[in-house]
Amino acid sequence: MASRDPQRPNLVAILTDDQGHWAMGCAGNSELRTPNLDRIAAEGIRFENFFCVSPVSSPARASLLTGRLPSQHGIHDWLCGGNSVEDHAKGAGLIEYLKGTPAYTEVLARAGWICGLSGKWHLGDAHHPQKGFSYWKPHAMGGGPYFNAPMIRNESEVERAKGIYVSDLFTDNALTFLDTQREGDAPFYLALNFTAPHSPWERHEHPPELFDSYFDRCPFESVPCEPRHPWGKGILEKLFESPEGRREWLSGYFAAITGLDRGVGRVLDWLERQGLRENTVVFFTGDNGMNMGHHGICGKGNGTFPLNMYDTSVKVPALISRPGHIPQGLVNESLLSHYDVMPTLLDYLGLPVPEPEKLPGRSFAPLLRGERHEEREDVVVFDEYGPVRMLRTREWKYVHRYPYGPHELYHLADDPGEARNLAESEAHRERMLELRARLDRWFARYADPRRDGRIHPVDGGGQLDLVEPGRHPFKLRHRKP
Repeated sequence: MASRDPQRPNLVAILTDDQGHWAMGCAGNSELRTPNLDRIAAEGIRFENFFCVSPVSSPARASLLTGRLPSQHGIHDWLCGGNSVEDHAKGAGLIEYLKGTPAYTEVLARAGWICGLSGKWHLGDAHHPQKGFSYWKPHAMGGGPYFNAPMIRNESEVERAKGIYVSDLFTDNALTFLDTQREGDAPFYLALNFTAPHSPWERHEHPPELFDSYFDRCPFESVPCEPRHPWGKGILEKLFESPEGRREWLSGYFAAITGLDRGVGRVLDWLERQGLRENTVVFFTGDNGMNMGHHGICGKGNGTFPLNMYDTSVKVPALISRPGHIPQGLVNESLLSHYDVMPTLLDYLGLPVPEPEKLPGRSFAPLLRGERHEEREDVVVFDEYGPVRMLRTREWKYVHRYPYGPHELYHLADDPGEARNLAESEAHRERMLELRARLDRWFARYADPRRDGRIHPVDGGGQLDLVEPGRHPFKLRHRKP
């Protein structure tokens, strides 16, 4: 039987891929059916202003797991090399990108939590368990088809999950872990990492009962239909080609979210049947934001070139609940980030944080205990994507692109949609210089000079190898328009 010790609660961490902060019923989207995400929100806290560390999958996931920035752990783009024997970069070998970088799951494993992973890993060498996981059922790549998905079979083989919808497969494996891998009274940690709702979104990729319910009846008024962004890259552009194309892709996107939501419901139901819900922390978030027409973009940070830092790219959904322990039915407005997650979870569990002086995040565990939480004295969230960096306060956002720009400055208090770039305004020159100085100081404090993103030619094309002297790890495919 899993832990019933209130001092050693179980944890279920659910992570989605390319789910916008706007893409949940509980976040105000009346067109999207997410009854189980809404259930977590009703039983706990929904965070209105939660941010990823980098607006693309692999760097964001690495930062969530380690509490470090890309310029510390060295993953700056989605990984197209070193993941599995089926990787795009054949012959490069398997690469353990986070080797030597502490993760909070390793702390949990050493403290007695049984750790299981089901779904997307996408942090290199998916053939071998890493970071304290003893149960290991990863996707072989980072994404792909929703049916016949490539899954790790053993240390050297990949097999296809024929005929199974991938979100259902990940949920099946998660429930197998919960049913079979627990030991005595030891608490468990489950990472349920969906590839949904990432593309593909065509009709044949999703079950008809999910896809058709949206395609036939949903007006998609919750998603803006804006002119194509001038920096759009020509990828995932069917959304803008015709009303029919837009309807198909939004139907697939919505269907994928409802599909993963039903998997979440199966896990919640299992916890309740076992009498474990009140002693299990359920934390749900997305790896990065997503534009499905917002700003005229289909994609996240690499949905444009130059790379972008719009709020729709960097804000993520975030929910946490533990009935009877964490306050219920709250919406929190604090500016928080994925780099706060590691110190928060370990603090909540009373476990030590490894190398705390190297972590930019701060625990918000007092919020989970129903205590007063003092925000950072200087409420600022930082993001980076290679040579693009962002500083965001409640009122302002500054985006700096090394080495030459273009830079952006938005007064969010008056322009929450980020429509008016004030970077060239002489009236705001002092403000911009102040924000840039703050941004430079912060990254100088935490960035590892050997892995500093501002010196690498990241353009969204993918990362092939480790960031080390003598290597050329980035796959370049875009030029500045």
